[in-house]
This record gives sequence, C-alpha cells and structure tokens, in this order.
Amino acid sequence: QVQLVESGGGSVQAGGSLRLSCAASGYTYSSYCMGWFRQVPGKEREGVAAICAWGGSTYYADSVKDRFTISLDNAKNTLYLQMDSLKPEDTAMYYCAAREGFSSNVGSWWARGREYVYWGQGTQVTVSS
Repeated sequence: QVQLVESGGGSVQAGGSLRLSCAASGYTYSSYCMGWFRQVPGKEREGVAAICAWGGSTYYADSVKDRFTISLDNAKNTLYLQMDSLKPEDTAMYYCAAREGFSSNVGSWWARGREYVYWGQGTQVTVSS
C-alpha cells in the first residue's frame, strides 16, 4: 500500500514562494507517476503538475506554467512542487497523488484525478494580496 504525506503548505503574500513536499512509501514497482492537484471548496479539483519516474518529462497546467516547478527525488521517493510568483488565485488545498506502473501518453491523462490510485491528505496554501 502506497502512502503519501504532504508538507510545506502555509500562508504567503502574493509574489512569494512556497515549496511543497510529498514523501512516498510502499511502492512495489520502480515505475510510477506522481502529480499535484489542488481544490478550492465548491470548485472542481484541478491538475497542477505531474512527473513520472522515467524519461524526465514534466507536465503543467497553463495557469502555473513558468511559475511552478515539479521535481522528483527517486532515491528519496519524494515529490516536490516549487511555487514561485504566487498569486491569490493559487490559494487551495494541494494534494499529492500517485499511480504505479509504466504508462504511455502521460500528456493525455496526467491532469485527470481518476487516473491516480493513491492520494495524500492535503496541505493548505493561502496567498494573500
């Protein structure tokens, strides 16, 4: 059973930065994909960014491209999300998600929450203007 534990959320002023971490444990396979999602009460969950343990490709929502950077430390099984130039509209609960196994065409499905099997408990990010 894969377990995901997020950390690093908090409150920051617009223009500031935060770094989220997601520590994973219990992987059976060395091939897996991980993603960050966010959700605001009353709105649909949004895929923010994703990365897989092979290839090095990264995927971003247009709303965060050039401001957020996703990275994966395979040795530590830890996922990161560096968030710079934060905006009030980035305020949300941020969730880490994972799925095991090799997958093709990641670009076509990475932002769909139903593609992921394991989820963390979430960490709140609040950006004030």
